[in-house]
Amino acid sequence: MPIKPLTLADVLAAAKVIRGRADGTPLVPSQIPGLGQEMLLKLETTQPMGAFKLRGALTALAALPPDAPGVVCCSTGNHGRAIAYPAREMGLRAVVCMSALVPAAKVAGIRALGAEVRIIGRSQDDAAKESRALVATEGLVEIPPFDDARVIAGQGTIGLELLAARPDLSTLLLPLSGGGLAAGVALAAKAIKPGLRVIGISMERGAAMQASIAAGHPVAVTEYPSLADSLGGGIGLQNRLTLALCRDLLDEVVLVDEVAIRDAMQALFFHDRMVAEGSAVVGLAAVMTGAVRLGGPAATILTGRNTDMTSFADIVAGRDLQIGDIFLKGRPYGA
Repeated sequence: MPIKPLTLADVLAAAKVIRGRADGTPLVPSQIPGLGQEMLLKLETTQPMGAFKLRGALTALAALPPDAPGVVCCSTGNHGRAIAYPAREMGLRAVVCMSALVPAAKVAGIRALGAEVRIIGRSQDDAAKESRALVATEGLVEIPPFDDARVIAGQGTIGLELLAARPDLSTLLLPLSGGGLAAGVALAAKAIKPGLRVIGISMERGAAMQASIAAGHPVAVTEYPSLADSLGGGIGLQNRLTLALCRDLLDEVVLVDEVAIRDAMQALFFHDRMVAEGSAVVGLAAVMTGAVRLGGPAATILTGRNTDMTSFADIVAGRDLQIGDIFLKGRPYGA
């Protein structure tokens, strides 16, 4: 059966669903020097569960059949948290499947919200298989982390808010993983302002969407530990929606390395006094390294704050870091 194309109307409908619960996050100028142009930060870090994923989760949960025995998802952390948070309010069973690469702090945060956690394998694909198995064996309703029309529409509400607040924006820098955020925001923003420049940003190793766009079809990638752990994982070899949307709507995809991500986390903390995950600062990293040059007012989305604070303390203090097989020599900010 053909898939109904997503439109601006779907995003506008999602905005009604989440109104008063996950919308209206602040948009503030960054104080980081040397960015060259006005850089605005959309603070999805202020969501009650700490990340933008709540928008898509609420949109999807609102469509559940009344007799649903519970929900299941796979996640690299924030989607699971976004499902667990409202599921607890609804008295709904929630099961979150994750790989062993998900940081312990994110696993603990999901368990603290009352969800069941299953650690399966060492990739997002492994976790996705377990999620689908629970649909078959226990009748749970699966809410995918990105390749789902309602989830994409929910994330797209950020695009509505960005253009309503600043119709003069010339560039959006969007963290890019499975593509739910990038697809939804680009869909909404370009429907409103077709000439807007929209760039997807991911980490250098294991960037599944970038590899899939280049190949012209979904490809499997090796997953590596990264400061941008929320951007890890594949896009699904049966991807139905986000690959085509990202291919058609993103003007460019840019990759940043672990040093750039570390430096952006430090800069955000010291100049803007903000705590954010490595995944949230990749847009800043791309501008700070010169990989993206701005020609007018720009915005990026600080997607989440659910980082391990012990590791974050090491980052801002400039201590040595071991990220999988990568060693980063410590460097105090500004040194």
